[in-house]
Amino acid sequence: MGYNVGISSNVEVPPGNNSGVEQLSQIMSKIKGGTQIGRVTDIILNDQYPDIESYGGLNGIGTIFYELNNFVGNKSGVAKPMFPQMSSFPLVNEMVLLFKLPNTNIGKNTSEESYYYLNMVSLWNHPHHNAYPNPITTNTLEPSQQRDYTQTTGGAVRRVTDTSTDIELNSPVNPSQATFIERSNIHPILPFAGDVINQGRWGNSIRFGSTARSMNLNNWSDSGKNGDPITILRNGQPTDSSPKGWVPISEDINKDLTSLYLTSTQQIPISLSCENYISYETPPEDVKSYLSPQAIISSDRVIINAKSDSILLSAQNSISLSTNNSINLNTNNFIVDANSIKLGSKEASEYLVKGDTLVFQMDQILKVLVQLTEILKTSQVWPGGVPSLDVPKNQIVANVQTSLELIKEDLDSMLSRTVKTV
Repeated sequence: MGYNVGISSNVEVPPGNNSGVEQLSQIMSKIKGGTQIGRVTDIILNDQYPDIESYGGLNGIGTIFYELNNFVGNKSGVAKPMFPQMSSFPLVNEMVLLFKLPNTNIGKNTSEESYYYLNMVSLWNHPHHNAYPNPITTNTLEPSQQRDYTQTTGGAVRRVTDTSTDIELNSPVNPSQATFIERSNIHPILPFAGDVINQGRWGNSIRFGSTARSMNLNNWSDSGKNGDPITILRNGQPTDSSPKGWVPISEDINKDLTSLYLTSTQQIPISLSCENYISYETPPEDVKSYLSPQAIISSDRVIINAKSDSILLSAQNSISLSTNNSINLNTNNFIVDANSIKLGSKEASEYLVKGDTLVFQMDQILKVLVQLTEILKTSQVWPGGVPSLDVPKNQIVANVQTSLELIKEDLDSMLSRTVKTV
C-alpha cells in the first residue's frame, strides 16, 4: 500500500475510492490509545471563550478544537492538553498529536475515553509557528505565500518572502485571544552537539549547553574545553536581526534584550556600561577575561527586590559599584562597619574629627575666653595717675565677647543629625 507524503498527504480521498485508507481509518479509531494527527481549528485560552462552561469552565483552558488530517469519517473533535504541569499551547492551523486515553468518567465506565493532545507537529521546524492551513478549505493565500508552503513538498525550507503569511493563527470566535501576530524575522537558536534547548515563539530561549569550539559559531567558546557546561537564558533577540527569520543564530549578550549567563570556564565578551575601578589598589579581573564560574545578568535595567526580608551581597574579595552618573542610597538607617574608610580617593590620608568631642572641647575653650573678655572689657588706663576706662579697647573686647557667645550658642548646630562615627 502506498502513502502520500508532503502536501499531497493533505488531499482528502473521497469515500469508496480507496478502501485501504478507509479500513486504516476504522482500525485506528478502534485502537486503544491510538494516535491521530489533528489540525487545530480553535483553542480556549481564557474565560471570555463563548460557552466555556460546556468545556469545564476555567478547567477547560487549553482545550483545542481540531479537524482530523488525511482520514475520512469523523473529521472534528475536542482534546485537552496531555501534560498538566507543562503548557505549550498550539496556534490555530498548527498540527498536534492526538491520543485517546481515559477521561474523568473512568469511575463509571472504565472504557470511557477522550482525546488528549501532545506538542505541535514541527512542520517547519521553527519555534515561531508551524501552522499549515487546510489545503482543501483554504484558498486565501497570496501567490507568493502559496509558494512558501508548496515549495516544502520538495523538502525546501519555508522562507516567508514578505512580512507574514496572513494565515489565521488566532481564535475565530474569541477576539480577546487574537494577540498572535506573525513575525517573519524571528530566528531559531543554532544548536551545538549535546544541547538541550527550550525556545519560545518570540526569540526567547533557554540553552543547557556547553563549550563548542568549532568554526566560531558562538562567542562563548574561546576558552575551556568542549563539554564545559554553560546555561544561557535569553529574552528577546537583537533588534537588528536579519529579516531572514529561517536562519538560525546563537546568543549575543551585548545585543539580546535581556540575558542571564551561568558559566563554568567560558569567557563572555560582555561590554560593560562602566568599567571604573579607580578606587582599587588592585582592580578585579576583567569580566571578559575571567575563566572561572560566574553569573552574568545583562539588560537595560536590572531590579532586585526582596519583598519581605533582605538582599544579601557577599564576596570573598570585594563588591564593586561602578556607574557613569551617580550612586544614590536612600534609607532610614545607613551603617558602615569598617576598619578603614577613605572618602574622595583611595589616597585619602586626613583623619575626620569626632564631632561630639570637638564641640565639647570648643565649648570649654569658649567658656574660658568669655570669662577673659568679661574681665578685659572693663580694663582701665591710668593717665596722670587717675584710673579711667580704656574705651576703645573695652569696645573691641566687648565685640569679641559677643562673637564668642554666639559661637558657643551655635555649637550644637555644627553636629550632623544623621551621620555618626566612632
